[in-house]
Amino acid sequence: MRSGAKVAVVGGVFVLVIGGVGYGAYNVLDGIGGGGGTDSRSASAEVRTGPPSKAEISQTSKKFLTAWADGRASDASQLTDNPVDAEPAISGYSAQAHVTKAVITPGPATGSKVPFTVKATVSFEGKSKPWSYSSELTVVRGLTTGRALVDWKPSVIHPDLEDGESLKTGEASTPSIEALDHNGRVLTKEKYPSLGPVLDVLREKYGEKAGGTAGIETWIESGNADAPDRTLLTLAKGKPGTLQTTLDANAQAAAEKAVKRFSQAAVVAVRPSTGAIRAVANNPATGFNTAMLGKQAPGSTMKIVTAAMLIEKGVTAANRPVECPKEVLWQGRTFHNLNYFSLPDTDTLTTSFAQSCNTAFIKLIDETHDDAALAKEARDVFGIGLDWHTGITSFDGSVPAETGGEAAAQYIGQGTVQMNALNMASITATARNGTFRQPVLVPQSLDGRQLAAASRSLPPGVTQQLTAMMRATASWGTARTAMASVGGDKGAKTGSAEVDGQATSNSWFTGFSNDLAAAAVVDAGGHGGDAAGPVVAAVLRAGS
Repeated sequence: MRSGAKVAVVGGVFVLVIGGVGYGAYNVLDGIGGGGGTDSRSASAEVRTGPPSKAEISQTSKKFLTAWADGRASDASQLTDNPVDAEPAISGYSAQAHVTKAVITPGPATGSKVPFTVKATVSFEGKSKPWSYSSELTVVRGLTTGRALVDWKPSVIHPDLEDGESLKTGEASTPSIEALDHNGRVLTKEKYPSLGPVLDVLREKYGEKAGGTAGIETWIESGNADAPDRTLLTLAKGKPGTLQTTLDANAQAAAEKAVKRFSQAAVVAVRPSTGAIRAVANNPATGFNTAMLGKQAPGSTMKIVTAAMLIEKGVTAANRPVECPKEVLWQGRTFHNLNYFSLPDTDTLTTSFAQSCNTAFIKLIDETHDDAALAKEARDVFGIGLDWHTGITSFDGSVPAETGGEAAAQYIGQGTVQMNALNMASITATARNGTFRQPVLVPQSLDGRQLAAASRSLPPGVTQQLTAMMRATASWGTARTAMASVGGDKGAKTGSAEVDGQATSNSWFTGFSNDLAAAAVVDAGGHGGDAAGPVVAAVLRAGS
């Protein structure tokens, strides 16, 4: 995906500096190295078993790091449990990444793991720049040979490398971009870490259109043609092109701060009147974009769609009484409310919605006379499952047509329903205005792409009832505490999604304030109002 001429393979003069941090530092300088070799074993020797000893861990890691630093890729690869994959990666460190000098300094082993630091110099076409980072290796016992070997993973060479990826240095295939929010404020991955993966994709897709010039960089080249390169080092800057986005710097800053409270969290904010995405944040910040690509059951936040469908069909209404028993049996499957609570039969659908009563919604399935009704509502009104074109790749939600107990599970956001924070923020935005407007991260005018459109809007009366129930949930229902600090015209819905094998449910929350909707998910966060709720509230306060 990028271009650049190769330079001579480096390696050569090996120097062992005795130090106080384990084995010393391993230096690679100009020229070709020699010597070394790998362990040999007599055919009749007994194959050792069990975890490697401290001495084996020390010796194996020392030999591997020495061979790598010395430019002896073949010798280094033979000290791993996967020489076929290890050798091209190690040789590519100099031949493709153009590392011309490197000092590898190991630290003390922790069990079978040996951490180390790399201080290197990368050179290409007269441009050079220092490069430093930390990584680690693990020593394991070879299953067939019994030898102590380095457990080969690309992350040994660099911590961000994954299977199928490689390090490259050369002229960038696309110019860098200077991304701006909708008010012209600069957005950088240094200030907004969650935008790192997003900005990489935007650069790959719009870099040339933005009008910049390419620089010289070291990057991770993905084995997936659809994934963008990830820049690690810039040797010579090109001229970045300017790219306008729909993001809002204030909302983004609040989103970044909010998700850091949890080990696994994602949030998205969308403007209902336009579909403009105002914030996208994930923790961890540098990995998978869960906020826009995740696929998880959304729990009771799905009741927004379910309620809209039931009201549209005339099955019930916001002010009509509904039954909310502690549990209900539907075609062989038993469903219950949190802690088996129940509500009086005189309470309305609004109360069941605001208190998140599962059984009230499932008891109404018979009256829809259509197992696929929820799937149709999600697609035709809320745009779920249509081909969205936000400006980067996104998962656009899925509500498959189901029957029996599986269809009932969908009514409360379980079973085969799959959503992410982007989808739920969009659903809330649609409920707020009654019309689906496909979320966008860059203006449609930039490339003239075709946006997805739902086949119909909600009837005004249904929209009014739906938003009234969400307002009730925010003012006195399960979202009351989380939304207390949010001003303006506000509404919300909480959700908890049970996941097989997970002790604590995922926390979901979605809400709106004036012309901003946001949704969040916190893995293993428990009740929606406890974890995801404060994340959404923080974003709504910043952007409303």
